[in-house]
Amino acid sequence: MGRRRATAPADDVVRTQAEALSQACDAGGEQLDAATVAAARQVVAKVGERSALAGDHTVVALAGATGSGKSSLFNALAGAPLSEIGARRPTTSSPTAAVWGPAGAGELLDWLGVPQRHTVASSTQEPASEVGTLDGLVLLDLPDFDSREAAHRAEAERVLALCDVFVWVTDPQKYADALFHDDYVRRLAGHAEVMFVVLNQVDRLSPEAVEACRADLTRILADDGVAGVHVLTTSVRSGAGMPELRQRLANAVAGHVAARHRLSADLTASAGRLRRGVADAEPALGERADGRLVDALSRASGVPVVLAAVDEDYRREALGRTGWIFTRWGRRLRPDPLRRLRLDRVPSQVLEDVDPLDVREVVGRSSIPAPSASARSAVKLAALGLTERASEGLPVLWSEAVSDAAAPTDDRLYERLDRVVVTTPLRSRPPVWWRAMGWLQWVFGLASVVGLVWLVALGVVGWLQLPQIDTPKVGAVPLPTLLLVAGLVFGLLSAWLARAAARVGARRRTALVRGRLHDAVAVVATEQLVDPVQDVLGRHRRTRELLEDARLT
Repeated sequence: MGRRRATAPADDVVRTQAEALSQACDAGGEQLDAATVAAARQVVAKVGERSALAGDHTVVALAGATGSGKSSLFNALAGAPLSEIGARRPTTSSPTAAVWGPAGAGELLDWLGVPQRHTVASSTQEPASEVGTLDGLVLLDLPDFDSREAAHRAEAERVLALCDVFVWVTDPQKYADALFHDDYVRRLAGHAEVMFVVLNQVDRLSPEAVEACRADLTRILADDGVAGVHVLTTSVRSGAGMPELRQRLANAVAGHVAARHRLSADLTASAGRLRRGVADAEPALGERADGRLVDALSRASGVPVVLAAVDEDYRREALGRTGWIFTRWGRRLRPDPLRRLRLDRVPSQVLEDVDPLDVREVVGRSSIPAPSASARSAVKLAALGLTERASEGLPVLWSEAVSDAAAPTDDRLYERLDRVVVTTPLRSRPPVWWRAMGWLQWVFGLASVVGLVWLVALGVVGWLQLPQIDTPKVGAVPLPTLLLVAGLVFGLLSAWLARAAARVGARRRTALVRGRLHDAVAVVATEQLVDPVQDVLGRHRRTRELLEDARLT
């Protein structure tokens, strides 16, 4: 009985609970209910303060409604009229403490804020039949929790939040009172291991009525969530049940574990209340942005405009190097499409296999048109889709945090996209066929020029009636004529082939650049939208795990 050691969480377990609850409050931040977080932080502070107090005292509070006889019960246990008793209500205005044993409890009572304190000589007060001792017991008589004075009720609730064990004292008239059950017993249902329930003043009833009241009270307590609690029946006037109550108090004191039970239960209860604001799991979200979001950001950053310019630039440069030798110079006079967009500052000799992120940073903005209202709306719709997937099943505050994290309202997002486009390589090393075709065009052009000059010379000689020059022939065709015709025909034919090859090369270059820009925009989308959402989900996961650790269930 009084010597038994109750199983209780070890000190390091309680500290671990408190640390987990504190870290959960930090991790949850504004996504947890502010009032519940404040209450949880108070519990964590109480754990630290109570654990730091020296001594093995156990604080037991007698709490009850007006007229329940708790002050009489307090005096009977203490063996002296320490607490005022009278018909005037309310009688008890501030807590009164009775301390058993030689060890002083001044520091503990100062922390409890109990000015009225008395020392009880346990050796003269405890019956010889009891097993164990009450040494180390700090018994408190609290103000009525249903007092007409608001200050009295507040004082009772303040001390109830700090004590180690609470004894609910009720009587046959008020044992079913809604205030007692709804505001106190049900709210502290998770503290059954540090809770006694006493049905006092049973001398007013017959034994049969006492058993009926006790059975009914036990049923109501089970409805409150406090199942298996043994209801003690006591009477100060007749002494009934007093030895059993003393023995229960001796049991609570003997193990010196009631304080850890209470602190652990408070931490578990606080974590449970916070846990209601956290979902059971987080939605599965990919590590990278989805195609819809990347496409929307690509359109908003002007990627279609850039790709059109890349296609035009490739064909312009290709035909400028491989087109017909006599007309290619005209293409040099056409405006550079990339220069118009201020995208010509990435060196064209960058190899195709070079990582675009390794290209040197270019200071300044492009001349790509700003995203239109429809493009921005498309980005918002795509971000909304990301938000809907990421917030599925989350509580309201966490869903709002996800929405805020994925909201593309900051112009810095579009500035980052513009910078990515500017620094992405849009050109590559000139293909080998450009050089080969260019040499062929020079050969065909030179042949046609030689043939033309030769024919002009022959014409001048004939016009001046000079001696005829022997002209070589290829079959029946004079060589100068063959050179002129062949140079022109093959030059134009090769130019036509070069134009067809330029279209194919432009498509390939555009596809290459599209892939580069898609990857670059995907990185921005991931960093600016997906990663912030992942951070919120990560905080939710950590908060949930920490609260599970703090609940100790």
